Amino acid sequence: MFVDIAKIRIKAGDGGNGAVSFHREKYVAAGGPDGGDGGRGGNIVFLADTNLSTLLDFQYKRRFIAQNGENGKAGRCTGKSAPDLVIRVPKGTLIKEAQTGRILADISADEPVVVAKGGKGGWGNSHFATATRQIPRFAKPGMPGEMFEITLELKLLADVGLVGFPNVGKSTLVSVISEAKPKIANYHFTTLTPVLGMVRMQEGKSFVVADIPGLIEGASEGVGLGHEFLRHVERCRLNVHVVDVSGSEGRNPEEDFAAINRELKNFHEELAARPQIVAGNKCDLASPEQVESFRRFVEEKGLPFFPISAATRQGVEPLVNAVAAMLDKLPPIRQYEPQPAPQPAETQGKQTFQIRVEDGVYIVEADWLMSALGMVDMEDYESLQYFQRVLIKSGIIEELERMGIREGDTVSILNFEFDYIK
Repeated sequence: MFVDIAKIRIKAGDGGNGAVSFHREKYVAAGGPDGGDGGRGGNIVFLADTNLSTLLDFQYKRRFIAQNGENGKAGRCTGKSAPDLVIRVPKGTLIKEAQTGRILADISADEPVVVAKGGKGGWGNSHFATATRQIPRFAKPGMPGEMFEITLELKLLADVGLVGFPNVGKSTLVSVISEAKPKIANYHFTTLTPVLGMVRMQEGKSFVVADIPGLIEGASEGVGLGHEFLRHVERCRLNVHVVDVSGSEGRNPEEDFAAINRELKNFHEELAARPQIVAGNKCDLASPEQVESFRRFVEEKGLPFFPISAATRQGVEPLVNAVAAMLDKLPPIRQYEPQPAPQPAETQGKQTFQIRVEDGVYIVEADWLMSALGMVDMEDYESLQYFQRVLIKSGIIEELERMGIREGDTVSILNFEFDYIK
């Protein structure tokens, strides 16, 4: 079963918490803080696997969660970092954020790509010892790992895409010029999935050709099978448009040519503008007048035309040579660049929060404060001072004062309430 799109959730591991610990040893008085740092959480890594050709596995497993880093330990021992979680996908898989469509990665090379970063480990209390604060009873929590709901979209890596109506001979052409063995029969939609074939030239060169399942009029709007596979033409450097010049099924080759190009344009403007070679197939069934009439039609549009008969291999070699020569002049297969996350200018470099007033209580909402608050000892004065500095550095105190808070007013942060003292 060929599956070329899937939606999954990924969650990188959280960083381990820093430790609150003090050195205790016989005959050593006031050993001081020795809490170690937390370990890094595991990354979510995607790796191209040439043995995979479909996203079928992701129909059954949709959640991937990396391990969390270990917490810090006494004796300044750093917690163990978690291993990365490696997810193998077919080469050519595009990873997008499901909600926004933002491109996170293009898995087209052999190098592994980190898509979700694990959280950093928190500092142990040994980092917070100073000349005036010799007994810090707090530590930093580990940072949460990145989490995404993503869409995996397979876009085949092929140099040449064969496009055209069903039953015009694309599968026969692929079987003749490459080692691929697609199903060939005299009925529409014989090819139900894209087929890749490697074409080897005498000079030691080679290129990959993709047999795209037959398009029909309205494919860009979801008619027929072609709309499901148009995405696989997007990477192709060159399109070979295969047309039945004999009109063996009662269709007009000129109308077929115009209809397919219209569908490519409707799907994506770039597809219509891509270099194109026209292969007039089934010339052995056509009259010389039919072939010459269609040749004039194509050449008037400035496109190269090659009359062929894939079934008898007539004219196939000149077509392959022309394709190879044109590929030498074209840029490499398209790779998509990751897109940065949109971030409003006013929040860049700041941790976001919201403050609202209900019945005279200033309620602060900020998910990132949960981890910081959880590591603060409310009974310890120095620990509370650290939490106050977090509020000042994040801009929460400044915003409270701008909203008109007065001394003695109540502030609520994640159900922890305290009186505001200036």
